[in-house]
Amino acid sequence: MADGNGIFVIGEMAGDDLASTTLEALAAGRSLLASLPGEKLSIVLAGASTDAASQIAIAHGAEIAYTIDDPSLAKPAPEAIVTVAAEAVRQASPRIVLGSKTLLGRDVMPLLAFRLGTALAQDCTAVAIDDAKRLLATRPVYGGNAVATIACTSNIAVAALRAKSIDAAEPDSSRLGQIVKLSVDLGAAVRVRSVDRVEQTAEGIRLEDARVVVSGGRGLGGPEPFKDLDKLAALLGGAVGASRAACDAGWVPSSYQVGLTGKTVTPELYIAVGISGASQHMAGCSNARTIVAINKDTGANIFKDARFGVAGDWQKVLPAFMEQLQELLG
Repeated sequence: MADGNGIFVIGEMAGDDLASTTLEALAAGRSLLASLPGEKLSIVLAGASTDAASQIAIAHGAEIAYTIDDPSLAKPAPEAIVTVAAEAVRQASPRIVLGSKTLLGRDVMPLLAFRLGTALAQDCTAVAIDDAKRLLATRPVYGGNAVATIACTSNIAVAALRAKSIDAAEPDSSRLGQIVKLSVDLGAAVRVRSVDRVEQTAEGIRLEDARVVVSGGRGLGGPEPFKDLDKLAALLGGAVGASRAACDAGWVPSSYQVGLTGKTVTPELYIAVGISGASQHMAGCSNARTIVAINKDTGANIFKDARFGVAGDWQKVLPAFMEQLQELLG
C-alpha cells in the first residue's frame, strides 16, 4: 500500500495551453479521489509560461499546481521535465503519479519511475483503487490480445495512461487552487537539447479528435482508393486513417496510422475498409463506440470486433454506401 497522500499528475504543455492528454489524466485523478476521501489532486507544469495552463488545470480539478517558468522549457527536454517532476513529487508526497503515454511521456514516465525507485504501469486504459487503497491499472498485454489488471504494491504507484482512453471532464471556472512556484536548477539536468522541430500541417479534423474515422488497409490495393475514403469521410464530417500496412507501403503518410504503434482513436463511428483486424491495429481503435467493417474475406478478424460487417468487395460496397448517404443527407 502506498504511504503517500493524494494523486499527482505530470502535466504536458501545448504552447501556453494544456495538452488534451493532461486533461484526461486530471479526469482520471478526480475519479480516483472518489475512493480516497480527504485527499487532493495536484499537478506539475513546466514551460516557458505556465500561468494560463495552471488556471486551466485548476478548472479541471487540480487543487495544487506546482509550476516552473523557464525559457528553455519552450522546447522541453525529457531530462528537464523529470528533474522538475521529481522535485514536485518530493514536495507533494503523493501515493499515485499519473502521466500520459505521449511522445514526451514515453521518455518522461519511465525515467521518473526510475528516479522515484518504483515501477511503471505503462499504456493504461483504466485505473481504479482497491480496498487496500492500491492503484489498480488495466492495460493491454500480448500485443493487445488480452487485458490485464495489475495492483501497484510499491510505496508510490506510477502509471502512464493511453491517450483517448479516458474522457476529459468539463471545466469549472469557479474552482480555486493553490499555485506553488518551484525553483529547480535545470542546467545540469539537460544533456540532450532539441535543435529543430518540423511541424506537419494537417488539413481538416485531427484524427484523434474525429467523431467519425474511415480507415483503409492493405485490401485497398494502393494509394488511389484513399481518395474514395476522403470523400466518405467528408460526407460524414470525419477523418481518414490507415493500417500500418498501408502506411508502410507509402500509400498514405505515417500520421494516418491507427494502432499499437500509431494513434489511438475513440470515435463514435469507425469504418474499416480492407483491414484484416490484426490485434496491433485493433489496439488503436477498439474503444470506438461502433465499428463497421467492409472486407471480402469472410474470415477476417475484423468481423469479430465489428458491430456491423459487410462481406464483399469494397469497390462495389463503398460507392453504393456513399450513394445512400448522399440521399439521406440531402
